[in-house]
Amino acid sequence: MKKLYFILIFTAFGFNGFGQKTIDQKVTELLSKMTLEEKVGQLVQYSGFEYATGPQNSNSANVLNEIKQGKVGSMLNVSGAAETRKFQELALKSRLRIPLLFGQDVIHGYRTTFPVNLGQAASWDLKLIEKSERIAATEASAYGIHWTFAPMVDIARDPRWGRVMEGSGEDTYLGTQIGLARIKGFQGKGLGNLDAIMACAKHFAAYGAAVGGRDYNSVDMSLRQLNETYLPPFKAAAEAGVATFMNSFNDINGIPATANKYILRDLLKGKWNYQGFVVSDWGSIGEMVSHGFVKDNKEAAEKAINAGSDMDMESRAYMAELPKLVQEGKLDPKLIDDAARRILVKKFEMGLFDDAYRFSNEKRQKEQLNNIENRKFGREFGSKSIVLLKNQKNILPLSRSTKTIALIGPFGKETSANHGFWSVSFKDDNQRIVTQFDGIKNQLDKNSTLLYAKGANVDDQDRSMFAEAVETAKKADVVIMTLGEGSAMSGEAKSRSNLHFTGVQEDLLKEIAKTGKPIVLIINAGRPLVFDWAADNIPTILYTWWLGTEAGNSIADVLFGTVNPGGKLPMTFPRTEGQIPVYYNHYNTGRPAKNNTDRNYVSAYIDLDNDPKFPFGYGLSYTQFTYSDMNLSSTNLKGNQTLNISVNVVNTGNYDGEEVVQLYIRDLVGKVVRPVKELKGFQKVFIKKGESKTVNFTLTPENLKFYDDELNYDWETGEFDIMIGTDSQNVQSKRINWSK
Repeated sequence: MKKLYFILIFTAFGFNGFGQKTIDQKVTELLSKMTLEEKVGQLVQYSGFEYATGPQNSNSANVLNEIKQGKVGSMLNVSGAAETRKFQELALKSRLRIPLLFGQDVIHGYRTTFPVNLGQAASWDLKLIEKSERIAATEASAYGIHWTFAPMVDIARDPRWGRVMEGSGEDTYLGTQIGLARIKGFQGKGLGNLDAIMACAKHFAAYGAAVGGRDYNSVDMSLRQLNETYLPPFKAAAEAGVATFMNSFNDINGIPATANKYILRDLLKGKWNYQGFVVSDWGSIGEMVSHGFVKDNKEAAEKAINAGSDMDMESRAYMAELPKLVQEGKLDPKLIDDAARRILVKKFEMGLFDDAYRFSNEKRQKEQLNNIENRKFGREFGSKSIVLLKNQKNILPLSRSTKTIALIGPFGKETSANHGFWSVSFKDDNQRIVTQFDGIKNQLDKNSTLLYAKGANVDDQDRSMFAEAVETAKKADVVIMTLGEGSAMSGEAKSRSNLHFTGVQEDLLKEIAKTGKPIVLIINAGRPLVFDWAADNIPTILYTWWLGTEAGNSIADVLFGTVNPGGKLPMTFPRTEGQIPVYYNHYNTGRPAKNNTDRNYVSAYIDLDNDPKFPFGYGLSYTQFTYSDMNLSSTNLKGNQTLNISVNVVNTGNYDGEEVVQLYIRDLVGKVVRPVKELKGFQKVFIKKGESKTVNFTLTPENLKFYDDELNYDWETGEFDIMIGTDSQNVQSKRINWSK
């Protein structure tokens, strides 16, 4: 009987106290065997030798030798089942046989590229966004990747900043929801599954507020603004179990983020109790010398590890300096133990100690080489990311039997450009990426003709191709102009002071317009551009971003009406660069303008209308939606009651379509000034022509909370405007009173 009793106890405790150790126990045991240099080695990340995403200084022979000595914890820019296996074999020659983590910038797809992230945000479709990252994780993990440096959850209100293409736009609520969808997609059912990769919330923090929209620049703001606008997506990511965080390059009020104890120790690892690890951005530890914050790499390493930066990406500071700092008594070795522990936990969670090569499987890689289902999804996702800005003469959708169509512009036959920035290049990109020309041609009837003329280069003053383009346009019944910015003009280190069409593209458009032919303008970009002349003079405009592998097919599906566009802008589009930053949820002033043209001693420019060119949340459809019967469950609420809101949306046009119904609020009086509008909910609904749907929302006091000037997070009693509409400007409103 005693024997049976002990067997039952043994079984009930899952063997943890006896043979089967927890991950925490395994890491503790491993740390006890490690030398100081081996622990520091886990905090070191180097880049591979063929492809770099920063100013590389790797010496390949030294790196390979350090891996064998257990002095490297992670590699980035090493991919492919065979290549990752080779590096892992070196790591397993180290004394303790600790495997490497392989990281890669899997930003908007891997083998199958999806729309650039800002374009994805324009879909306002969380399910599609999550699925795209699920596919990206499946493909990347098949190529030996364990970890992506995504999602970027920076809130960005300045389109001059090139990295807006990598994020979800200007709104904290929308950005948070999209960030959570991305994390769920990347990490799937949990780390350790072969189709799950570690996600990384970046850039911590406030990188999207870089002064002047200039990359790597300073950020200067109040702690209230930081907590209310820029930190919520990160807090939500931490609560959702994102595996890692990445530092931002900028300083925040004079303290570089890489050594900022307030955001790393006090908030992230303290108040938020985050258990993952923090990686520096490329070289950001060493760059604190250039910031003028430290005098050398030794001081940089000390400041960074003290603040809470766990892994050093390509600064070469930790391995060179941390052991010396410990030996000199200037650094508590417990900080190194904590950082190493966090990294080792992830390696155990990924199952790498059970099988270091489990992600380096060439059979799995081959299966993802050209996954047709992934491409089909990419085509759908691309079409649903397109935003219809104008369709005044109902030129769209085009008929497939249109006798002659002319495609004119520098992007008509581009291949790899359709990837956009932050994509992974493959040798067969030119063969597998669908051009706009091919996408359109493949959908035309056999008796129709598609003409093409490049017309201009992307970024020079060459007008020699104008004449051919004009003659081509004259032969057509409809002209499709494909203009914009080059795919490498948006992204890291791609800040722009001038957001107009580059080169002579606008002049080309004006020449084609003189022919009098109906024009459909396609704008290819990774950010909001300024195109006032086109917006005022061209009746039909599609904003197509950069859509990825299936770009040509996605665009053609919208042009010919297979897909009715339903995208909405995730950023405000300015009239001119002088209006930047311009965003919908601004504060009011003591002298607000009464209307769009009010300039008389109010907050306005004397030479510019007050409104943006296109507002946040804006996007048209081939059909029309009418909003009516907005109802509130009560106009007087108390305490923790729930406000139920409903609105009737009718499709009054001739096409089935999707509409993004948007809910905004305004807190009319607060102890600190509140925005004129705040997005608090949205629903994307499909409505057949002639049909209607009732769309419901709920609000609770939790949705009313904000940070005051002492960083208290709470809500106040008073009056609130509840607004529902098709974009941030076109709303209907009702007022309520909410008391405690």
